[in-house]
Amino acid sequence: MNEQISAASLYDRVSRVIPKAEWMGFQDDVEAILDLKRKRNAVILAHNYQTPEIFHGVADIVGDSLALARKAMEVEADVIVLAGVHFMAETAKLLNPGKTVLIPDMAAGCSLADSITPEDIALLRKAYPGVPVVTYVNTSAAVKAASDICCTSGNARQVVESLGVPRVLMLPDEYLAKNVARETNVELIAWRGHCEVHELFTADDIRELRESHPGITVLAHPECPPDVVEAADFSGSTAVMSDYVSRERPARVVLLTECSMSDNVAVHHPDVEFIRPCNLCPHMKRITLGNIRTALEENRHEVTIDPTIAVAARRAVERMLAI
Repeated sequence: MNEQISAASLYDRVSRVIPKAEWMGFQDDVEAILDLKRKRNAVILAHNYQTPEIFHGVADIVGDSLALARKAMEVEADVIVLAGVHFMAETAKLLNPGKTVLIPDMAAGCSLADSITPEDIALLRKAYPGVPVVTYVNTSAAVKAASDICCTSGNARQVVESLGVPRVLMLPDEYLAKNVARETNVELIAWRGHCEVHELFTADDIRELRESHPGITVLAHPECPPDVVEAADFSGSTAVMSDYVSRERPARVVLLTECSMSDNVAVHHPDVEFIRPCNLCPHMKRITLGNIRTALEENRHEVTIDPTIAVAARRAVERMLAI
């Protein structure tokens, strides 16, 4: 995985989305990170929302939350650097308790994770006794520990229906719950958490895109409001959207999600025109080549989880992965 490779040779991968002059400014950090990975037996896991110089330049494993959770279990390295947000690093630590897990910036958070606490779940259990709690992976380890099972945007319906019950508490993303509710007969009780990136998209945006870019294919993330998902041509997780582009090869496409996703998918599809409504995640953008390098040089910042919380949280994540 950490085979000998140079920053200069990596540029061919990203030449369509990163100007040469900009790449020259990245080269020193890329070379240093490649060397540090070899010396420390480290791997970098990068979410689809990372910028191309990270996603295509230094990452060993890339994907959406579900893919990173699954692949984290297969990692043989001593050190995992999570190029993403804090809940993802916690999930990697839950699944690799004996490994060192680093996140380059502790302030890389998530509006969904911030929207709910274990105390909120305790109150919901009192209000809805006996109703199982399905919690989105975009939450803290403590919230996962208070839940019955986790889900991602890619497997939410499957997880909900696996429980075999008529009613489920689905937390904390209100829009994801409402979008899944349209696809299942299970009654979903939602929380009022929202992703600060996806909640910005509107049905009017889609209308304007179709007017200004005739023939465009619109793909929406299920964290978008339900009227946005309904107005789109297709909805799915970041991995599912990427697969759609690979399979269908639309002439012109827009991905209603964090805008670095379009850059990363475009690298593999020079024949597809990507229209970018650039909504940035400020938390994902806290991760840079510079702080990835510092994380490996200084062992910064190591993710730890209270053992009592970890046992219950790991159970919720592993129950999801077993489906």
